[in-house]
Amino acid sequence: MTLELGSAKVATDPLMTRRLYHLRRAVPEPPEAASQADVVLISHLHHDHLHLPSLRRFAADVPVVVPRGSGAAVRGLSSRELVEVEPGDTVEVAGVRVEVLPATHDGRRDTFTRSHRDVPAIGFRFTDGETSVWYPGDTGVRPDFADIAPVDLAAVPIGGWGPTLGDEHLDPEEAVAAVAAVGARWAVAVHYGTYWPLALRRLKPANHHQLFVTPPQRFHRAAAERGLDAVTLTPAFGERVPLTTRPTGTASDSLPGTA
Repeated sequence: MTLELGSAKVATDPLMTRRLYHLRRAVPEPPEAASQADVVLISHLHHDHLHLPSLRRFAADVPVVVPRGSGAAVRGLSSRELVEVEPGDTVEVAGVRVEVLPATHDGRRDTFTRSHRDVPAIGFRFTDGETSVWYPGDTGVRPDFADIAPVDLAAVPIGGWGPTLGDEHLDPEEAVAAVAAVGARWAVAVHYGTYWPLALRRLKPANHHQLFVTPPQRFHRAAAERGLDAVTLTPAFGERVPLTTRPTGTASDSLPGTA
């Protein structure tokens, strides 16, 4: 996802490939413009969030904010301009003030590795001084969501690629509760409907339907049932949505711009 905050473009966890190991992309690849950013935010080291070939599509001088210890854990990052951070840090990068938040998620590069276990998974609250955004990365439910200052836009994960979400991801209903705890004017759903494991649709069709097909509808329904203040958004992939004034219609009517 790319967000435009005034003159600053912020990219989060870019993954721009048709295939990643056993995962296949179900939607078109992002356009070349998606790799134009002033800063890249990486929430954790998993290959679907820190994807080195996708990162190489960004200019070499674009700073990359990563969890502390990432440079030692991932050799392919040595050529990048890294800003290593941990929960509680606040940094100014490319005109954007980035607050680093804790996340409930495995921060290791690979599930079975014994090294670099202390690299945290993180989330972000960031602003250019005019527009503020909360992006929690991959995380389970956390009681300290309520401690995060309200934002203009919450970019909140609502799914995953299965076969289950476990307790380190948010489902659509939990995502709505998280947005309510933080407070936001708009809430855009992310982390759903993009990648799915090869053959799992055939082997576990119910899981595919629950985790891949229905999350957008469940997100909007949960928001309506809760009476969520935020306007919920599920743009089409690659769609640019300007957030200029508070929309009065549906999500598709109207992000600071997102693509």
